[in-house]
Amino acid sequence: MEPGSALPNTSGNGSGTGSAPHSPAATGLILLAALSVLLATLLGNALVVVAISTSRALQAPQNLFLVSLASADILVAVLVLPFSLANEVMGYWYFGGLWCSLYLALDVLLCTASIGHLCAISLDRYWAVTRAARLNLRRSPRRVRAMIGAVWAAAALVALPPLLRPRPGGRECQLSQETWYVLASCAASFFVPCLVMVAVYCRIYRLTARRTAALLAARSPCPASGDGKVSGVGMLRWRRRSQHQSVLLCRRRLVRARERRFTVVLAVVMGAFVLCWFPFFFTYSLGALCGQGCRVSKPLFNFFFWIGYCNSSVNPLIYTLFNRDFRAAFRRLLAVPHRHRS
Repeated sequence: MEPGSALPNTSGNGSGTGSAPHSPAATGLILLAALSVLLATLLGNALVVVAISTSRALQAPQNLFLVSLASADILVAVLVLPFSLANEVMGYWYFGGLWCSLYLALDVLLCTASIGHLCAISLDRYWAVTRAARLNLRRSPRRVRAMIGAVWAAAALVALPPLLRPRPGGRECQLSQETWYVLASCAASFFVPCLVMVAVYCRIYRLTARRTAALLAARSPCPASGDGKVSGVGMLRWRRRSQHQSVLLCRRRLVRARERRFTVVLAVVMGAFVLCWFPFFFTYSLGALCGQGCRVSKPLFNFFFWIGYCNSSVNPLIYTLFNRDFRAAFRRLLAVPHRHRS
């Protein structure tokens, strides 16, 4: 989302020959940080696409979500970030009114699509937990592509108003300031998907914890019985019971370790998503509701919107590095020696 959509780009006012909005040192830091985000987004998401395309172990239909998500994030890096960076460094819009309309529409489209894919992935995982048998029968590439198409269609509806709004060829490029559009776009692009993801992942965690507890209870050893005398047969039974208890203890530790790992994955998924996007959408919608009195400073708001873009660079880490098949594919693509541990 373009930062000028909530805060006017004051450096573009006037004759158009104003001074640079940042000092040389600040400009250098901005360029370094923004280019790092851009390159990380490009390389990480390109690796995801290539890994899924070239690895048989990653040909499952649900990984089409990751291909589409990575494609959206790559387009963000190619079609949005360079122009956002130029606008930030120069302090005004240099590229004309027509590209301003296209740029804003692409910005809304791709960021909304990226968030929509995260929501679709959460729903797919929820159905995998609650309806595993039926989902495995229905999870065809065609069905997954239909869900992906629905995500892109919803994102296109949110992005349509910026494209239809006529723009003069000025030195500012801002989204509509109309309250209805700001609130509607924020709800469709972030708040509704966020509520869905929170509800779904909380439900997944509860179901997993319940099944883990039932599994441990079903495998608990029966209490020993006897009259206190130890015979040869009793000693043999005692040894077998002891071995059985050791095996059960090991299984319990494995199940609990998996549950802890699953909890960490869910925490990372939701934590990264909320930390990256919530500051921008909260301040953006709050400014539309309250006016100038609720708006944060322009540098802080610009920082929030760049943090939102960072989500496109961390998505490959979140959704792939916790997966052993992806790690193996990445090692193969990057020619990294294999270490004998998972």
